[in-house]
Amino acid sequence: MRILFLHPNFPAQFRHVARALAANPQNQVIFGTKNERPEWVIPGVQKALFVPSQAPNPQIHHYLRNLEEAVLNGQAVYRMADQLKKQGFVPDIVYGHSGWGPTLFAKDIFPQAKLMCYFEWFYHAFGSDASFDPNDPLSVDDVPRIRMRNTPILVDLYSCDWGLTPTYWQRSQLPPEFHPKISVLHDGVDTEYFQPNPNAKLVLPEVGLDLSGAEEIVTYVARGMEPYRGFPQFIESLPYLLERRPQCQVVIVAAERVCYGKSLPNGKSYKQEMLERVPLDLSRVHFTGSLPYGQYLQVLQASSVHVYLTRPFVLSWSMIEAMSVGCLIVGSNTPPVQEVIEDGKNGLLVDFFKPKQIADRVCEVLDHPTRMAELRANARQTVLERYNLADLLPQHLALIETVANGGTPGVTEAPKPLKVSKPTPKAPKGFAELRKQ
Repeated sequence: MRILFLHPNFPAQFRHVARALAANPQNQVIFGTKNERPEWVIPGVQKALFVPSQAPNPQIHHYLRNLEEAVLNGQAVYRMADQLKKQGFVPDIVYGHSGWGPTLFAKDIFPQAKLMCYFEWFYHAFGSDASFDPNDPLSVDDVPRIRMRNTPILVDLYSCDWGLTPTYWQRSQLPPEFHPKISVLHDGVDTEYFQPNPNAKLVLPEVGLDLSGAEEIVTYVARGMEPYRGFPQFIESLPYLLERRPQCQVVIVAAERVCYGKSLPNGKSYKQEMLERVPLDLSRVHFTGSLPYGQYLQVLQASSVHVYLTRPFVLSWSMIEAMSVGCLIVGSNTPPVQEVIEDGKNGLLVDFFKPKQIADRVCEVLDHPTRMAELRANARQTVLERYNLADLLPQHLALIETVANGGTPGVTEAPKPLKVSKPTPKAPKGFAELRKQ
């Protein structure tokens, strides 16, 4: 089988499946990407770079900026694919991440190939992430801009032969009329790598951190420090926590940047903003930045309590990895978390907007370590049963082969319906006064 992966970043969600396909000498695997990332090499996977011809025009209507960037990416992939075709490579299947544009014209350059798309998110102005925070109301321009952001995703939903999304919550955001050709299949977690270590001590000389003598370590992990992942609420919970637990140490693994959502208009990072608003004892609160996998694993294995907060948005890999390690998760009671964690059974849930409640539940864990042992075991068991890479990777490979051969995969239904509350859409005040551009 010949397969062409498409993603702006290498190898992203396709790391395990690309490696497995390339291990079979009967397969030819090419990965089209914008970022070559020489530090990442997968044996048998050939990288093919696509380079947009220009940057998006800063003068374009602001509703169309994401669409223009997607079209430029799609155009660059088309030209890259044309070169591959001239060199004799015609894929049986193209498998790409939808939203950034690489898959937009795949059916045009390779009309005989099957197209499979990874759908991570479909945007809504109301009922999920965008309207979640009452302190961050939508502007009169946000609602139409969010609708337009779905344009390249809608093209892919129409064009693809099959789609995949990692959770039922994420599939619930996609238009229902496309659900019959969308499989729910999580990327999977390597449970052999992410496993508990009861004797773990947290010592990271690379960042000058030695907590080998700490008995209580509260951890927080995210790609960035931003409201989408509850960073402000977590920081606001710390004064309550540190006062009540004088021996507690806090480790925050995240880059000082915004990956999802808006940056602050004053140019400050959310770390700067929150530390100015919430004075903390920085001898007990440790910011490590992003960490390599081995050091990140040490943090999870040494964790006494792991806090994971998210808006109703894409579920982070880190939460499943933390559960695989046997972390006791204190998570937000938002739909992506509720799909995985049942309060009091395999973790604890809290109100996203209540920092004191976050601190209270963390203290509840620290006060009752023996009672919480069952929840830790259940957390890992949840991952072993539902998110184990060893089980899901063969399913993923079988799905790709079925689609490539023109078959129709079955669509697995959720074990129980998600109870997702979607408020009735209301136009913001001044909606009629959309600024002209």
